Amino acid sequence: MNIAFSSRLSSATTPLNHAWEHTVGSSRAVLALRADWQAQLQRCHDELGFRHVRFHGVLGDDMGTLISHQEKPLYSFFNADHIWDFLLSIGMRPFVELGFMPEMLASGRETVFHFRGNITPPVDHDAWATLIRKLVGHWVERYGIDEVRQWFFEVWNEPNLPAFWTGTQDDYFRLYGHTARAIKSVDSTLRVGGPATAMTAWIDEFLDYCERNRLPVDFISTHIYPTDPLGFEGADTEEQLANSPRDLLRDRARLVREHARARPVYFTEWNISSNPRDHYHDEPFAAAYAAKIVLETDAFVAGYSYWTFSDIFEENYFPSIPFHGGFGLLNLHGVPKPVYRAFQLLHGLGTEQLPVVGKHETVDAWVVRKSASVTVFLTNHAQPRHDIATQLVEIHLTDAPPPVAAYIERIDEDHANPRRRWREMGEPEYPSRSQVEQLEAASRLVKEPLGFTYENRTIRFGVDLPPHAVAAVTLELAAEPSDRSVAA
Repeated sequence: MNIAFSSRLSSATTPLNHAWEHTVGSSRAVLALRADWQAQLQRCHDELGFRHVRFHGVLGDDMGTLISHQEKPLYSFFNADHIWDFLLSIGMRPFVELGFMPEMLASGRETVFHFRGNITPPVDHDAWATLIRKLVGHWVERYGIDEVRQWFFEVWNEPNLPAFWTGTQDDYFRLYGHTARAIKSVDSTLRVGGPATAMTAWIDEFLDYCERNRLPVDFISTHIYPTDPLGFEGADTEEQLANSPRDLLRDRARLVREHARARPVYFTEWNISSNPRDHYHDEPFAAAYAAKIVLETDAFVAGYSYWTFSDIFEENYFPSIPFHGGFGLLNLHGVPKPVYRAFQLLHGLGTEQLPVVGKHETVDAWVVRKSASVTVFLTNHAQPRHDIATQLVEIHLTDAPPPVAAYIERIDEDHANPRRRWREMGEPEYPSRSQVEQLEAASRLVKEPLGFTYENRTIRFGVDLPPHAVAAVTLELAAEPSDRSVAA
């Protein structure tokens, strides 16, 4: 049975905010000093439109921000400055996650990840506040208050998980209070928020605490993965995804906005799973699922930060296999995965979303206007172990100007799928330069002409949509007088 979606192009539109472009995630701060990390981020900014980047560990000892030297505190902001200088040079800004704990301030020795980020509360909250005040004050002096006002300061990472915080909820709230006051003492217009929790936790409790104690909260930040709680290598991700509702992330985004008490909401981590070695990350499955998620959540959030832009990532160890299921949009060699190409298609959309009539169990459709063109964006997605098949989708666009041209761009098993080409090569662990070039070529989006009919101001066309596919059909439209009732 064919599926039909329709949209009236003269209908009132709603904004498509591109909230997914606000921020993108990375691993840890020290990796931002690598040339390949910087090259990949610049490509993501240029092709996908990301404006901020967030990562762990800007306060870690490996960054040298604060260490103990000859039993005295030694502050060095050189490495952080080097990263911010680069970001600003390419037109990006930091979304500053303040963590982990410098060893000289730590109340314990518990750590996370192979780089041993300290996850304990400070032994001296005044010393912590001094660090924050010095650091933020230095950045205001170096970059100017007009610039730093456009940054975001987020306190810690996932303090509701024992893997990231050994203290209690009250301990985190105390840390937040000292941090927020220190930042505001530099300039009251600087933006600080939290609670940066996993699984959208603690938001009401956090806001209650801040209101009781008259603490500033400029935004709410939290995280969500459809496979929550915390993922790990070897997890049965297929089972977790199979049990995850198809619209979970949309529904959670709506709920968080309802509880944010009129503050902007930033999801500072999300992905289609929390497993750092999930084959779905490298496959068209991720493209279809991620595209569906960002389009459904856009109306509820101010920012929606994909974790992460690159497989240059080392929470557990630094990998070498080109397609190892890492979180990144780009693999180690900078080859775009299918999900990268989905973000590229999304970036090309306009900002005027038209209403769509039609519904299907696995196929979703959006119609977005941009200047003299309109794009019909389609996904065919189901969670693992749920029925999905190739569908023939019929599109009717009514009250439409005459189309001048139409083309389709696809992501599926046969299109923009470099992992398939890598497997055909024999899965080389260390591909040659020539092989990397072949993988890059296999990843590219291709514009193909698409046939259509036009009669009685209605455009009609059909698209076959394989399982776990994305298709974007763009129609260039002829100019029309603003009032068709006036004779030419």
